[in-house]
Amino acid sequence: MTNKKYKIILIEPSAIIATGLQELLKSYKDFEIIGVFADCEHYSEHITRLHPNILIINPAVIDFRHRHCLEDLFDSSESCSLIALVYQYVEPEVLKHYHTTIDIRDSKDKIIKKIESVANTATVSSEQPDAAELSEREKEILVSVAKGKINKEIAEEHHISIHTVITHRKNISRKTGIKSVSGLTVYAILNNLLDISEVE
Repeated sequence: MTNKKYKIILIEPSAIIATGLQELLKSYKDFEIIGVFADCEHYSEHITRLHPNILIINPAVIDFRHRHCLEDLFDSSESCSLIALVYQYVEPEVLKHYHTTIDIRDSKDKIIKKIESVANTATVSSEQPDAAELSEREKEILVSVAKGKINKEIAEEHHISIHTVITHRKNISRKTGIKSVSGLTVYAILNNLLDISEVE
C-alpha cells in the first residue's frame, strides 16, 4: 500500500454489519470510512460532496432494474471501485459488475487483502495523466466500441466485468478527449487501430 488514504463509502442497511466492518477497518490507517448509508437513495443525496475511492455495497440494496447497470447509479463516481458485500445468495451475473466480493464469512486478513487489491487497481487508473497513451487493453476496448458493441458484449468478449469496461471507456474518453462513439471510431481509424471496412 502507498501513503495515500483511501476514502471508503459503505452502503449497508444492517447497523450491526456496518458497525462491524467499520471497527475492522479502524486499525488500518490507509482506509478511512467517510460515510455509511442504509441505501443508495441516501448516498446519492451526498454524492456531489463525497469523492470516495471505494464503494462497499450490499447488492441487495440496489433495486432490481439497476442490478445489471450499476453505471447508471454510480456514474458520477468516476474512478471509484465497487466491492459487493455479500451474506446471502446473489446471482453470479450481478456480481460480475463489481471489482471484487467480500463474503461475510471471510477472515479479517482476507477482507483487507481484497480491499487493498481493489485500492491498488483504483490508484493505477486514477493516477494516469490526461492525454497519456492508451494501454493495449484500452486499444482493444476502443476497437470494440468503434465496432458498435455494447458494454455487455465487450465484457463477454474480453472476459472482464461490465464495470471494468466502463472504467476503461472513461479512461479512453479522458485520454483522447473524445466522448462520442462516432468520434472514437474516427480516432481508431486515424490511428490505424481499425480498418474502415470493419465498421458496420
